[in-house]
Amino acid sequence: MSFPTKIKLKGLYRDNQTRHWNYAWLNGKILDPEASLKIRNHSPDGFDWGYGGSGPAQLALAICLELYGPVLARKVYQEFKRYHIASLPQGQDFELDLHLVSFNCEVLAAYKSYQ
Repeated sequence: MSFPTKIKLKGLYRDNQTRHWNYAWLNGKILDPEASLKIRNHSPDGFDWGYGGSGPAQLALAICLELYGPVLARKVYQEFKRYHIASLPQGQDFELDLHLVSFNCEVLAAYKSYQ
């Protein structure tokens, strides 16, 4: 099993007070909140970032579903949120490269515990 070591994330912030959803891309592909909402409905209003709440949890779950599949995503997305999503600039657009080598050690441990 191999895991990605580097990803590109981009977020476009829209004012949640007007019920416009924020948008996020993983490696150039727009993330759809619907797949992650079927696994766990943290935030029916969609994605957010920059703090440790429900919108960032929904984004982290969507990213982890793409990177690790549904079984591992369920085990690691809250940690992914704490490591990477909560520290993004709140209420602002962002674009960055994330290096996942150390985080993947946690994913591997979760995988081994699942076996």
